[in-house]
Amino acid sequence: MAAEEGHETDAPAPGEDRVAGFRFGLVFLLTLTLLVFVIVTPAANWSRAVGVALQWLALLAVVATSRARTGVRQPVAVGIVALMAFTVVGEAAGGLSDAILFAISGTLSAAVPLALVGGLMRLVRAHGVTPQAVAGALTFYLLVGLVFAWLIGFVAKVQSDPYFAQTAHASTSQVVYFSFAVLTTTGFGDLTAATHLGRALAVVEMLLGQLYLVTVIGVLVGNFAGNARRRSEAA
Repeated sequence: MAAEEGHETDAPAPGEDRVAGFRFGLVFLLTLTLLVFVIVTPAANWSRAVGVALQWLALLAVVATSRARTGVRQPVAVGIVALMAFTVVGEAAGGLSDAILFAISGTLSAAVPLALVGGLMRLVRAHGVTPQAVAGALTFYLLVGLVFAWLIGFVAKVQSDPYFAQTAHASTSQVVYFSFAVLTTTGFGDLTAATHLGRALAVVEMLLGQLYLVTVIGVLVGNFAGNARRRSEAA
């Protein structure tokens, strides 16, 4: 019966489109690569082009593997590829202003986790907590840090006072580094928020990061371990 139910879940009904498999482990690797790349590379047109390309690829991977129907998945994927080509070529050639690239990066920072949540919900409803679900949840954690990095960069651009006490003009690498130091409550102290708004954002990011780890990740890992134990006992 279990095998029949699994077959019914995975196979498309007559007249329906085929669906893609969940591959959130790939999205996790792309996001981790983006994170490390942004921190270690210098600020240049080529590095910004590669960084935004990795963001587009992460969104493409989410759309392509989140079990959306072909009629939805294919047009969205084509649109993503076209926009990615435009953005990467434009930035590599120096044809995009900082404001446009910043807006694109912010849009992607929000779009990737939103698309990921939808895919995760479909995966958990269909198959319960699997390794791919845990990988997707961990990816969302990384994306939270990138979203806050974008928010910090936005606040630093629009406010008149320096965002950090240690430097008046922080690089993208420093902003991302600071965001993840806050998210993980590491607190090295080499970069600290100098304004009330910056400190408030840091508090919110710290709380969200810790609550997410002890609730969402904790529950998912606990359920996955319980399911694995039950399968082992049944075998």
